[in-house]
Amino acid sequence: MKERKLVLVNWERKLLHTARGVFEIFIKGQGDPICVTHHYSEFNQTGDYFAESFTSANKVFLVNLREAGHSDKAKEPYQLSMLESIFDLEAIREKLGFSKWGFAGHSTGGMLGVIYGIYFSERLDFNVIVGAAAREYMTFSKNCIYNSDHPNFHRMQDLNEALKRSDLPSEKSKELKIERTKLSLFAPENYDQLFSLNINKGMSATRMNFFNRELQVYDVTRKLEFISTPTLIICGRHDVQCPLTYSIEMNEGIRNSKLFIFEKSNHYPFLEEAKRFNAVMDLFLKENQSLLN
Repeated sequence: MKERKLVLVNWERKLLHTARGVFEIFIKGQGDPICVTHHYSEFNQTGDYFAESFTSANKVFLVNLREAGHSDKAKEPYQLSMLESIFDLEAIREKLGFSKWGFAGHSTGGMLGVIYGIYFSERLDFNVIVGAAAREYMTFSKNCIYNSDHPNFHRMQDLNEALKRSDLPSEKSKELKIERTKLSLFAPENYDQLFSLNINKGMSATRMNFFNRELQVYDVTRKLEFISTPTLIICGRHDVQCPLTYSIEMNEGIRNSKLFIFEKSNHYPFLEEAKRFNAVMDLFLKENQSLLN
């Protein structure tokens, strides 16, 4: 297995014309293909911290979904749903010529991974789900920062609303993003060390607004049994966005899954405990490759 090192070069950008529209993708790394995306992030050629962690062992395809970056706009609101997003990813996979590929998602990207596994396990070599959930995670967990009883609930809401503004000055936007991220770190004082690379991404307000509505009825826990692809589930013990209980629930429902809990992490175990995250990923990929062979 290749030693994992972060190589600070920009990602290759492509506009991919598929049967379902045009999508902006960014490519980096060598090895077996893996798709990485997030439900409402807007990526660019500087990449993404989560996606970067896979580039030394895999060829990573980082996808801007519909309404994000320079990908096509939605003609109908339903095209912004999680299921439609998976149909778009399948169109991208087919256009790239892969019969199968891996998928990795963090947070709402991990929720997309759950949907992907339910409906298209036969098209996935493996599935990596980090800090995510198979159902709405706010209402019943006071440990979630999006629950109104959480002490940081109101500040997080204010930050998210402010960051949706298109007229927000870049310096102010950067300041608010840092504050928002620190709310989801086990050790906020380590922010500068953890986020030291020149990686900058945006947020699609259109996609986030739709997600906030869809989330209210999101619950696929009874369909987890349909996920057959090897699945790695990772969660920080102190995750305030998608608390640990939801990763435990997914692990219990997915028959071919493994759960790793990171004791000194909040929502970013791939940065907060990067060395262990890389070791877990390397072992998972090695085991999965031996099964494929």
